Amino acid sequence: MEKRFGVIAVLLFNRKNVQKLNSIFSSHEDIIIGRMGLPMRDKGLHIISLIVEGDTDRIGSLTGKVGRLEGIQVKSVLTKYREETKNEKPGKVSKN
Repeated sequence: MEKRFGVIAVLLFNRKNVQKLNSIFSSHEDIIIGRMGLPMRDKGLHIISLIVEGDTDRIGSLTGKVGRLEGIQVKSVLTKYREETKNEKPGKVSKN
């Protein structure tokens, strides 16, 4: 599998599932490069952005598990950049 970089936006509309969310993040710590949280308490919203690097299966596992939690929305954007393989140059863009 090829590795990709991406950004995942997580919107929390209530704090009911925060422990489950953090547990999911911990179980995917191998692909999370950075994390930033923005509490907007006066609006009843918390925003978390994640920078990730991993294969699409692993990133999909993270977003899928987060997306099934009540009161939470998740969206992701992935690059087409892929890591160097035996016969390719670094930074080659996939045609998919």
